[in-house]
Amino acid sequence: VQLVESGGGLVQPGGSLRLSCAASGFTFDDYGMSWVRQAPGKGLEWVSGINWNGGSTYYAESMKGRFTISRDIAKKTVYLQMISLRPEDAALYYCAAARIPDGCGRPEDWEYDYWGQGTQVTVSS
Repeated sequence: VQLVESGGGLVQPGGSLRLSCAASGFTFDDYGMSWVRQAPGKGLEWVSGINWNGGSTYYAESMKGRFTISRDIAKKTVYLQMISLRPEDAALYYCAAARIPDGCGRPEDWEYDYWGQGTQVTVSS
């Protein structure tokens, strides 16, 4: 099983990035997916989640309107499009997979089976 994140980097405040998470080794569309981040010296913060077929998406309050999660089942990839980035968005971004029955709870409460290694996002001028 692998979740491999990519797309992080250095961006100026107000800029945009698109993160990708490529999945392998498990049945991708059996799993809900989320992005979770960790800023230096802080705990894990759930960012956004998506159900198995992309029909339902969820966001932490501070990300609404700025972040968009999506998934491509054929490519076994989940994405996080981020715009209007702020210095406080700087963190290590992880993707995670949870085998959860559709409609069962919210992603921030799911128990995650698999995690990636993370991709670093730095927001600085």
